Parts: sequence; structure tokens; C-alpha cells
Amino acid sequence: MDRGRLLVSLLIMFIVSLLIFLVTMVLPGDAAAVVLGADARPGQVEILREQMGLNLPIWQQYANWIGGVLSGDLGNSLTSGDAIGPTIAFRASNTFTLMICAAVIGLPLAFIMGVLAAVKPKGFMDGFVNIISVIIASLPEFVIGILLILLLSLGLFHVLPATSPIAPGAGPFADPVLLILPVLTLVIALLPYTSRQMRASMLEVLDSEYVLMAEVKGLPRRLVIFRHALRNAIIPGIQAIALSFAFLLGGTVIIEYLFNYPGLGSALTQGWSAATSRRSRPSC
Repeated sequence: MDRGRLLVSLLIMFIVSLLIFLVTMVLPGDAAAVVLGADARPGQVEILREQMGLNLPIWQQYANWIGGVLSGDLGNSLTSGDAIGPTIAFRASNTFTLMICAAVIGLPLAFIMGVLAAVKPKGFMDGFVNIISVIIASLPEFVIGILLILLLSLGLFHVLPATSPIAPGAGPFADPVLLILPVLTLVIALLPYTSRQMRASMLEVLDSEYVLMAEVKGLPRRLVIFRHALRNAIIPGIQAIALSFAFLLGGTVIIEYLFNYPGLGSALTQGWSAATSRRSRPSC
């Protein structure tokens, strides 16, 4: 069974890689012409195409590419000429740093909000958490980021930089101040879903028989909540962490572009910009 799943997964990865490769091949334009610029002569373009292997049949280009990937050589960018492997490693470390920082801050805060809302249903804290969750959930990540920039960088307060560029070769913590706005944006965007999940789980546990029995025995309310209810309610909340990480990974695409943060998300947007510019330029 496991071997069959492995074979299916490998087949899916092969098909996806083939489709992505074919899509890049059918895009109008010429990567060599884009690299050399609009003033390049046809002879120069042909020489560069031969050097880049773009004059080979498509099947041979794919075979060379997939062979390099399997051997650990991701090749060089067609537009910048930089090695892809080190570039992805640098940007991936920046992206995962952003995600981990947001998770370390946002998940405990969301758990606390969910617990406080569930302890007194229809109370002040419950209403506050519900209203905040609805407002934040209705705002896209880039709107939250723009509002934070206007508030903390360009508007009332000038305490944080509006962008978060990191020099090549420098670590994400070379200037920790640059991480504050992107991390804060992700934390705020993460709160609604996780806090509501924790609230629902806590309410279900508080209505269970063993919690009611503990209260009948005269145990203090605080002891019942933290020793009996929270211990069981946090398990479904932990299951939501996986979905939270998936959400964070998707949210970084917009956040990194907004704050000019060099991660995988900004690399995707830059690659898309390069592809569209390639599409808009005719081949020489």
C-alpha cells in the first residue's frame, strides 16, 4: 500500500514537473532576447541561445533539466544568470524564519484568545474576540500590511521601516527591526481562524460530563479549566497548527512582495514579472 502511494506520488511529481516545463516553453518570446535586451542583434541572440541550450529539442531540454535536478544541480536563472540552488536556499531560510516567528507569536496568542472567549460565552471577551475575528478575517493580508505601514511607518508613528530588504548573504536577524512589520501582519492575519478553532474546542470540552463532574465535586473553576478542560481542548487546537502553517506559507507570497522581503514569495512574483516581460517582448 505504501509502495503504491509512493509510486503515485512520484508519478504526480513527474507530471507536474513536465507540465510546468511545457508551460514555460510555450510562452511567447525568447529568454535569450530578454537577457540581451531589445538592441541585441539576431546573431548575438542565436549564440546565447546555443550557450543556454535553448536551440535543443524540447524533450532534450527537459531531460537535461530533470537530470540536473535529480543530481542536485538546479542550474542558473535564464534572466539573471545566478545559480538557482543557493538563491532558493537563501530565500527559503528567510521565508521559514518569517513563518516561524509569526507562528511562535501568533499561535499562543490565538490559543489564549480562544480560551478566554470560551470561558465566559456571550461575555465581553467572547464578543470582543468574535468581532475582532470577523473584522480581521474580512481583510486580505495586503490590506492589513498597508494599514500597518500607514500607521507605524508613514502615518501617525514613524517607528518602523516601511520595507524589509535583506542584503544577499545576510541572515534574517541581521537587522531584527526589519522583521517586525511582516511578522506582525502575519500574526494578525493568523488570529481569526486559530482563535475560533480553539474557542469551539474549548466550548465542547467545557460541556463534557467529566468537566461538569469536576465542578460538582467543588473544584475551583480555574483548576477545572486549566487542569481538566484545557489539556483536552488543546489537542484539536494543535491539529489546526498544520493548517496555520499552510496559511502562513500562502500569505508570505503577498507579504514578502508588499514589504520587499527577499523570500520565496517575492521570488515567485519576480519570476512571474520576468515571464510576463518575456511574453510581451517579441523574439528576434
